[in-house]
Amino acid sequence: MAECITPESFQGKSADEIAALPIWEGNKLKTLSDIFKIELTAEETSSIVINGDAAEVRRVGTGMKAGEITVNGAIGMYVGHKMAGGKITVNGNAGQWAGSNMKKGLIEIHGNAGDYLASPYRGVSEGMKGGKIIVDGNVGSDSGCYVRGGVIKIKGNAGPFLGFHMSDGVIQVEKNAGSRLGANMIGGKLVISGQVEAMMPTFTIDSSKPKVKIDETEIAQGPFYVFLGDLAENGTGKIFASKAGNPQLKSYEKFL
Repeated sequence: MAECITPESFQGKSADEIAALPIWEGNKLKTLSDIFKIELTAEETSSIVINGDAAEVRRVGTGMKAGEITVNGAIGMYVGHKMAGGKITVNGNAGQWAGSNMKKGLIEIHGNAGDYLASPYRGVSEGMKGGKIIVDGNVGSDSGCYVRGGVIKIKGNAGPFLGFHMSDGVIQVEKNAGSRLGANMIGGKLVISGQVEAMMPTFTIDSSKPKVKIDETEIAQGPFYVFLGDLAENGTGKIFASKAGNPQLKSYEKFL
């Protein structure tokens, strides 16, 4: 556990003071210098660079409010947990629960992300509230669960249960989405530019749209079928499913 790796924790400290920050390796209390070689390249410590494979290092950037962290390699679980500002760039893959309970800021993952992207711990019903997450590759299952705000952009494929119980915000998938898409969602938007594995029977077709707004600067070009739901939850969420990517949904057009 390396919750100490944040710009706030490093601010104003010398290299020796940063090296002495506590971390946990399993149930053993260690210092940051036991795991990393520490180099202070300038007096300014609002920018942190991690070089190498850190796939076993968890909770980097927890609660950070400003500054920047760059990871040149893989990073472990919970990167950006409770992030409230600043930017995290991962030039590799990210583990499970990346961006969990995120409030503000930007996370860019130039690889794949594991399960539970932007989702809360099991048993918790409040997920991502704001900010933006961009994933260049694929994401695992149960991503975007209980999302209450913000934008998630996935340039690859998404696993099952994407957007489970989301109530606000936008999740965009440029390729394909797995089963149980939007299950129990009560609000927000899911935009799928590729193929939808299946539409749940608790969603009803509402209209078709030529395009959809993702955020203040980006629009996804359609045309899209627009489905409302999850009706089992009296939900008013919207799933935008590409017409070109989903010829199997053409039969719904008779209800428009």
